Amino acid sequence: MPSTLNQVNPPLNHPKLIELEHALAQSVLTQITDPFLDNHQISLWIKRDDLLHPIISGNKWRKLKYNLDHALSLGADTLISMGGAYSNHLHALAYIGKTLNLKTIGIIRGERTEPLTPTLLELESWGMELRYISRSEYRHYRDYNHWQDLPGLKPNEYWLPEGGANTLALKGIAELVNEIDIEYDNLCVACGTGATLAGLINAVPKQQSVLGFAALKNASFLTSDVQSLLSGEFHHWEIFHDYHFGGFAKLKPELALFMSEFEQKTSIPLETVYTGKMLYGIYDLIAKGHFGQGERIIALHTGGLQGKRGYA
Repeated sequence: MPSTLNQVNPPLNHPKLIELEHALAQSVLTQITDPFLDNHQISLWIKRDDLLHPIISGNKWRKLKYNLDHALSLGADTLISMGGAYSNHLHALAYIGKTLNLKTIGIIRGERTEPLTPTLLELESWGMELRYISRSEYRHYRDYNHWQDLPGLKPNEYWLPEGGANTLALKGIAELVNEIDIEYDNLCVACGTGATLAGLINAVPKQQSVLGFAALKNASFLTSDVQSLLSGEFHHWEIFHDYHFGGFAKLKPELALFMSEFEQKTSIPLETVYTGKMLYGIYDLIAKGHFGQGERIIALHTGGLQGKRGYA
């Protein structure tokens, strides 16, 4: 049966945030028509969170939603977070900061190099202050998970961890489960920080499985990171680590070919870092008989299509 949460999240409080949410488009479920799926008697649906908004699409909006509401309720006027040169999270945060008239600061992994990536150029055009730090120092910033954790934080500043991954983010992610109005057996998502996966695990009925596809190489830490975010004991979830294609944001010919063919068949755009790898993994698992005949799979499209510009 369709999923329902036991607890309904409270409504947003800030008028501009409410206005922004009301302007979002609908995230629809699209069934994929493919002889390959028919031959294996598998039904595949895409939850099109990429359609929510051209910039703050997918899990970016859902993870930021309640964090922003909390920050605004505290009277914060500056949002600080971290990410790489093509960060979807910082891209969304900078845009929202401009929209809500909030100052934003981005801690960027690595040295500033010219020319700037299209993502970094847009961050600056939307008013985000960019601060570049070494990769070793960047790793230490990952230890700051609470909004007050960042050393030297001023009273009007609000810290968001990498990818916006915290307990408030889970509330927004969980809401998408309530939007699914068909029966399904497996809910799939790509994993960066694991926060989206944890939010889904917390929300789905226990008889359904949640499958994560790691976008990073050597990401065994994701299991413990996800477990730390869960609100109880959940047995029907798993992370697959064989579809990273050499590491984060790496592209190999077989992945590029799969994405090209999928986009031609479905007219659904994919990106290399997350959704392309996840769908390649789903198709590979189907071919290997991982799923039972007649099973229904829903794959979450987490947006982030602006990252495709790194492969132009």
